[in-house]
Amino acid sequence: MLLDFVVLAIGVTALVWSAELFIGGAAAIAQRVGTPPLIIGMTIVSLGTSAPEILVSATAAASGAGELAVGNALGSNIANVGLVLGVTLIISPILVGRTTAFTDLPLLLAITVLCGWLLSDGKLTAFDAFALVGTLLLYLVRIALHLRKPGINDNTSKVEELPLARAFGAFTVGLAVLIGSSRALVWAAVNIAGGFGVSELVIGLTIVALGTSLPELAAAIVSALKGHADIAIGAVVGSNMFNLLIVLALPGFFSPLLLSIPDLQRDLGTVFATTAALTALTWLAWRRDKDHAPLGRMAGCLFLGSYVVYCLWLYYDIQKV
Repeated sequence: MLLDFVVLAIGVTALVWSAELFIGGAAAIAQRVGTPPLIIGMTIVSLGTSAPEILVSATAAASGAGELAVGNALGSNIANVGLVLGVTLIISPILVGRTTAFTDLPLLLAITVLCGWLLSDGKLTAFDAFALVGTLLLYLVRIALHLRKPGINDNTSKVEELPLARAFGAFTVGLAVLIGSSRALVWAAVNIAGGFGVSELVIGLTIVALGTSLPELAAAIVSALKGHADIAIGAVVGSNMFNLLIVLALPGFFSPLLLSIPDLQRDLGTVFATTAALTALTWLAWRRDKDHAPLGRMAGCLFLGSYVVYCLWLYYDIQKV
């Protein structure tokens, strides 16, 4: 059992490190071939924040641990809003843009409802997976149309310039370590779940979800300390989109997966509640101040408190089993 925890800790650390290396290399390569920085930010970098979840989900699904993958997707979304955004807001208020408030957040809420409808029968099938990935394609089309607006590419963030050989090296090493660490993480998590008699779903919702959300948490805290807390909400929204539309979908491509409806009501219901709260608070902020629309420390305390309540709820349900 001690070996499993050691492998789990090493796997999480390697996963976070390799995800940053992989996405840095991919972004540098994209820039070298002439891809605009904003497109890199809205596609490669956004996808990169979900790279640990995607690799863990794919590995878990291929290993027959589909519940671990589902728990990872839903648990990461809950942690992103409750923990990542909550801590960021406590450190520094966030000014929410109009597009995020009135387009991206409602879209994320609608996608959460779609997931609830698809999984309402307690099954994750290939049809459900294709429906989610199809929705992702529509979301990417929306991004492409958004990028065509006049002046939208003026607001870009620079990608670190690397020599092409170094960029390919970072990309290759990062991808290799991502795959290896995700396999180690899933192996250790499944062993720990079996050793304690805890379901793979719960391990995915807690240990694995927290581990794969570390990139978002670290980036959000650093951004807040440097006075760029507004970056955090975009990262959270984008990451949660990919979690629901890719990470959650992946197990369905391997084989139909039976899920506990009470567990889905608890976990997906929490995803919906936190997303709805974020959307509502953002709209209220816009009603109060259309020029800035700030979310402050009160909202941060609310989100962090909701995450603590969810963890206690999960612990209570485990004790009943």
